[in-house]
Order: sequence, then structure tokens, then C-alpha cells
Amino acid sequence: MSIGRTDLNLLKVFDAVYEERNLVLAGKRLHISQSAVSHALARLRELVGDELFMRTGKGMVPTGRAAAMAPALRDSLRRIEATLGVEPFSPQQSTRRFVIAANDHLTTVIVAPLSRELQRSAPGVDLVIRPFTRLDLAEQIDLRRIDLAIGIFSQVPGRLNSRTLMSQGEAILMRKGHPASRRKLTLQDMAKFPLVTLSVGGEEEGAVGGFILERGLARQSEMFDRHALEEALLTAQKVPRARVTVPHSLAIPALLRETEMLSIVPASLAMALAKNSDLLRRQPPYQAGTSTIRAVWHRRDEHDEGHVWLREAVAAMARLAEDALG
Repeated sequence: MSIGRTDLNLLKVFDAVYEERNLVLAGKRLHISQSAVSHALARLRELVGDELFMRTGKGMVPTGRAAAMAPALRDSLRRIEATLGVEPFSPQQSTRRFVIAANDHLTTVIVAPLSRELQRSAPGVDLVIRPFTRLDLAEQIDLRRIDLAIGIFSQVPGRLNSRTLMSQGEAILMRKGHPASRRKLTLQDMAKFPLVTLSVGGEEEGAVGGFILERGLARQSEMFDRHALEEALLTAQKVPRARVTVPHSLAIPALLRETEMLSIVPASLAMALAKNSDLLRRQPPYQAGTSTIRAVWHRRDEHDEGHVWLREAVAAMARLAEDALG
């Protein structure tokens, strides 16, 4: 038998049937029909002169010849796949480590539920969360030190790919018992009560118009629509007062307790912080913009099976967070 005349795809079919012991499952794994699997097996049987698999009540049982072939053949396939960089990714068996860049808001809303899901579907996979505030975020993606960045981006360079995860508006947080808690918020309230705002980088860190631009990647620095607030209060001849600006969202509850401050935060964060706590969330008394959260990764990882799986898992958690907002 000449290897030059052998269709190596037949070996992938052998591998799938040997592992799955089922033609339907093998077909799903290879993204082909059961009929295609059967035809491939027939060709392989003719090639090696052995039945290879016997159909029984317990599935496709390998013959002695198949059992003898399997270890060396499957090891050779894994070596070829690893050499070509197309090694199959199995969440249940993988021990891969993924690095995600996200701020603490998105870590709470998306990454935390993702981590809980991994305990069930990918117990050996590890997640490392890097701060979204670092100024060399684009460079870290270029250098393979970050697999996926999650945030609000106004500009993504051509060497990177992106995917929309969710859209959301803003909400106002206050403590229970706040003077404005028993009525609908007004613009006067937004001017009267000091504000806690969230910013992961200001002008001193290169932010222009609320975005930091680095190596072609522009990411949001202020986590609220400052322009919409200022425009609304200008109409009412009022001026907002940002008493405290914080880089970490998890500091907000402590700042609001026992004070009359209000905080403007992304809607999903407001829901998370107000859940089972002494905080209340309210709609802003002005028309704030909607922000779109995206995932960004390097184009070289577009077809990496593990990376595709990670992106799908992150997107699933984002959909749940968006659905919860109603």
C-alpha cells in the first residue's frame, strides 16, 4: 500500500469512530453525515483488508486489527495536528490557560459566571484576568500575553478582530433611605447630590474624549456618558459635581453607604451591585447613550479551536447578562 495514494481524511474518520464507538457521534464530531462516515469506513476497510469495526448492541466495537492500529495511528494524527497548529480542542479534557483583559465591572458581570460554567464544562481550563486599565493593552494582544480583551472600543485596528457581546444603558445607584429614593429622580437631583463616577483612565493617561488610543486600539476610559449628563444639566442651567472618581467599581457600594451621593454606572453593573444589597438602582432622568461591549482578539487566533470555544463561551455569558436587563 502506498501512502501517496491514501486519503488521510480516512484516518480522521477511523480516529473519531474508534473514540466515539458510534457513527452518528463520529459524524457530528467531524461535521459530516452518518452516510459519509459509513462510506469512509468502507473505503478504509477495503484499503487495509479488515472490517475494523463490528456493529453490536453496544455500538461499533473495534476488531483486533483496529485495536492494534489505533495507538500508533492516533498518536501520529495528534503529532501532525500539533505540528500544523490544528490540534483539536476538547473543553472537558483541556488544561489550557486563557488570559482575558477586563475591568472589574465586566469581570463581575461576564467572567464570574463564565468561571462557574467552566467548573462544569471545562474543569481543567484556567482563566487569568488581566486589568483592562493597562496602557499597553494592544501590545499585550500582539505579544500573545492576552488572548481576549473585553470592553468598549470605538476603534479596532485591522490586525485585530472584534465581536459584539452586549449593549446596555446606564443606571443610577443610591443607598436605601436616600432622600431621593422615594420618588422619581430629577435633573435637580443630579445637580444637588454629589456624584461617584467610574473612570479607568483620565487625560493624564492619554484619554481623549473619554477614550484611550494606543497602537490603533481606542478603548473607553470613562464608564458613563458625561456628555449626555452635562448637556441635560446645561439645559436646566445646572452643573454636576463629581465628588469622587474611582477606577474600581467594587468601591462604589462603600462610598454610597451613609452618604447622599449618587453613582452613574453601566446598567448591568447597577443590577449586580444592587442585588441582595442595601443599594437601589434608578433610571437616569435624562437620555443617556447606549454602550456596546465587544470582545477583541488577534486575527491569528480567528480559527484556533480553543479560542473559538472561549469566544463562544464569553458571548453566551454576555447574552445572559443582557437578557437579565430586560
